[in-house]
Amino acid sequence: MGDESGTSAGVPTPRTHLLPLRVRIAYSVGHVLNDLCASMWFTYLLVYLTFVRQLRPTLAGALLLVGQVADAVSTPFVGIESDRDDDFWLCRYGRRKTWHLIGTLCVVGSFPFLFSEPLGRHQSSQEAEFVYYAAFIISLPVWGAEYDECFENLAKRHIGHIGYPKSVLRIKYGAFIKLRIYACTVASNIIVYLVTWAALGVSGADHEAQVGPTDGFVFRNIVLIVVAIGAFFSFIFHLVVRDPSRGGRRESRSRHTDEYIRSLVLDRSHHFVWKDWFREKGFYLT
Repeated sequence: MGDESGTSAGVPTPRTHLLPLRVRIAYSVGHVLNDLCASMWFTYLLVYLTFVRQLRPTLAGALLLVGQVADAVSTPFVGIESDRDDDFWLCRYGRRKTWHLIGTLCVVGSFPFLFSEPLGRHQSSQEAEFVYYAAFIISLPVWGAEYDECFENLAKRHIGHIGYPKSVLRIKYGAFIKLRIYACTVASNIIVYLVTWAALGVSGADHEAQVGPTDGFVFRNIVLIVVAIGAFFSFIFHLVVRDPSRGGRRESRSRHTDEYIRSLVLDRSHHFVWKDWFREKGFYLT
């Protein structure tokens, strides 16, 4: 009988790749920025556009649709590119973490503009504002896709982050991390609600008044706080987590991990074609 902490048929046992607690926690918070921004997007974007910017409901809804379409288009692109071994200097940081970093920078640099007045402060038509906000919205999906599945369900939001840990961790740790990722998602929604409640509650004496154009600065402050919190957790993720695909000499553990991953690769005949996804129930879940 061999030692349980060894390997069997080239497949590493759980003890061989036990992840430190700090790494597992860093994985868990690596998706917080996306969760915070998603909560702002789905909960308050229409409120801001219709009541604060006073766009027509059709234009506000169209902006939300533009984001969903851009997200769908960018998902396969990011999925393909994040799996490709490029020798570009930036990719030496790690295939998955490079995309995660690019996505983080895209969101931090563009998301605050969605809840701010258009630059210039001059009067413009609603159609012009639509084009202005759409330009920033289109840049966001690149972040979600890689950051996100590198997650496993949103294909894009779920091609960036959960996909990332599952490519390097044993199933045991994948379940551990996913559980905490979902816990962080719930916490992110609560944080956004509390920040918004506090900001709108402090902004005026009349607590019964509806949100209006005068609350523009409140939403700007809310989004800056939310993005700052998310950027902090993304920094922790990049500081603590190492990407096994990063160039350089691999130690014995890395080689064992590669062998284990290769053992999971299916024969080509079992690969999905694009039409097969429409037969999967999970494809229609969000």
